[in-house]
Order: sequence, then structure tokens, then C-alpha cells
Amino acid sequence: MTASLISACCWALAASLIALAPARIHWPAAYGLVVVGVPVLGWVTYDHGPWVGLVVMIAGMSVLRWPVIYLIRRLRGKG
Repeated sequence: MTASLISACCWALAASLIALAPARIHWPAAYGLVVVGVPVLGWVTYDHGPWVGLVVMIAGMSVLRWPVIYLIRRLRGKG
């Protein structure tokens, strides 16, 4: 397993542990996960190609589904 996939797995583990934390921690931690996750996604895509990058992106979006839902609502003008 390459370093990029190991870092993506560590990101997913950190996101799972943050999900167990109290609710007041979720949103600041979600923003931090996005800031850290975007470069990790780029690294995985660079190392393994767009298909693996797409799988990692979908996995990240499933973990951070509420920020993605709010972003889509804001882009549509309903937020």
C-alpha cells in the first residue's frame, strides 16, 4: 500500500473518531477534515489515477455528507 492510500485511510479513521465526539466538535472538525482531505485526495489521484481518486472522493463525501448537502443547497440558492 502506498503512502497516499495510507494517509487516506488515516484520514478516514480520524473522521470516524471525530464522528464519535460531541456534536459541538463536529462542524469545526468537518472544516478541518475538508482542508486536510483535499490535498490527500489530490495525492491519491496523482499516484493511482482518476478512478481510484473517484472512489476515495466518494468515500470522503459519504463521511462528510452534511457539508456536501449544505454546499449543494447553497449553490442552488436554497441555503
